[in-house]
Amino acid sequence: MKILITGGAGFIGSAAIRRFIAAGHEVLNFDKLTYAGDLRTVEQCSDHPNYSFVQADIVDRDAVAGAFEQFQPDWVMHLAAESHVDRSIDGPGAFIQTNLVGTFVMLDAALAYWRGRDSSFQETFRFLHVSTDEVYGSLGDEGKFRETTPYEPNSPYSASKAGADHLARAWHETYGLPIIISNCSNNYGPFQNPEKLIPTVIRSAVNGQAIPVYGTGENIRDWLYVDDHVRALEAIITKGRLGEKYNVGGDNEARNIDLVRLICAMLDEESPRQDGKQYADQITFVTDRPGHDFRYAIDADKLKSESNWSPQETGSSGMRKTVRWYLDHRAWLDGTDETTKRLGLGRAG
Repeated sequence: MKILITGGAGFIGSAAIRRFIAAGHEVLNFDKLTYAGDLRTVEQCSDHPNYSFVQADIVDRDAVAGAFEQFQPDWVMHLAAESHVDRSIDGPGAFIQTNLVGTFVMLDAALAYWRGRDSSFQETFRFLHVSTDEVYGSLGDEGKFRETTPYEPNSPYSASKAGADHLARAWHETYGLPIIISNCSNNYGPFQNPEKLIPTVIRSAVNGQAIPVYGTGENIRDWLYVDDHVRALEAIITKGRLGEKYNVGGDNEARNIDLVRLICAMLDEESPRQDGKQYADQITFVTDRPGHDFRYAIDADKLKSESNWSPQETGSSGMRKTVRWYLDHRAWLDGTDETTKRLGLGRAG
């Protein structure tokens, strides 16, 4: 298959590219290369004959249309997005532009491309819109997000993704474009942007800095190893029903403070501090994020029942792999002041 992947230099997109190239597919990586895009993530694919790259913005209609026309994809996997909640609080405009306008441009170009092909191609073409569980809002102590859960986004980021989900659904219902939507829980693993929680914890720990935890650390997330997520996306795009949406989770709920303590304990084993103290001593509670959702939890039974997918990594096994990878690739944790400073305090509009 020929697969057009937007945001392919990002965390999840690059993992998808590495998997699909290894499986023998032809892939076009379409990425603007913002702060979140890094071609090191696909360096192992860069010389492969089945890999090609276009540096362009998904809001650029001509560039998007040109990619469709020249590459002629069988499938589209739309992952390009502004995705950092704290950044969306400080600067929501970029999220509206990329996540809403960019998704519209992608859908519009895909529709024109799809309509111009013969009926046999139209039947096999797929557009997978990849989204987040944050569109559902926040859970209390019990319950899980299901595909039927009403949308209640609480941040500019999640609101922009919710809007993009609605656009994708509308393009299927109105125009018949063969679209499937996925909503995933928090991803983790190798090659994640250094400003995200887990790389931040590891970087701060090994550099002898305070390990920041928002509020009291009671917020709960379901953690999904990135390669498990990519396997799910493969199952959805090959086996998913058109017009449907599928939740993807790791069956791995944890309070933020417990996750941070787990990482610290693993670092104590893998790379002990020279002074003999524990990394958990560096944990520091900081001002909470405005509108911080309390709990996310995913019910992925629909995907599990319609495919043979289930997460392979447990919280412990996946986190162990992740900690070891960052310790073996410490240059990845290096960041400028721009990527490591505290964001999301709501001081910008």
